[in-house]
Amino acid sequence: MSYNWGPHYIVPSEMMKKYSGSVMLREEYNQDLLNKELEEMNLTGPILRVSNPWYYRKKNSDTWIKAGESDDVHANFPVRWDTTVLENGQYEILGLMHVFVRIDNKEKAIARQNIVEVTVEN
Repeated sequence: MSYNWGPHYIVPSEMMKKYSGSVMLREEYNQDLLNKELEEMNLTGPILRVSNPWYYRKKNSDTWIKAGESDDVHANFPVRWDTTVLENGQYEILGLMHVFVRIDNKEKAIARQNIVEVTVEN
């Protein structure tokens, strides 16, 4: 069974339909559901860290470009994304959350992705 622990994209503002300028990307996850999935996967051990690299790409393109990375759990993994250098249009944002666990003195990792579509209009 898979638990939807995240990542869950946090919209910068409910009123914001188009992204322009500098936008703060943030995500959250559900610790209880994460623990259940780790237990089911037999990966029970201390969580060493959680990291969330951010990527973007023009919609229908193949290559992702890294916007930044954060391991600041308490601030919801913030990364500032500057859209001023992009042409207007549809984009996809990818948050690729990694959870690192210590098992038998080795570091193991699981990852989940979240992709959202946004409109850039500078």
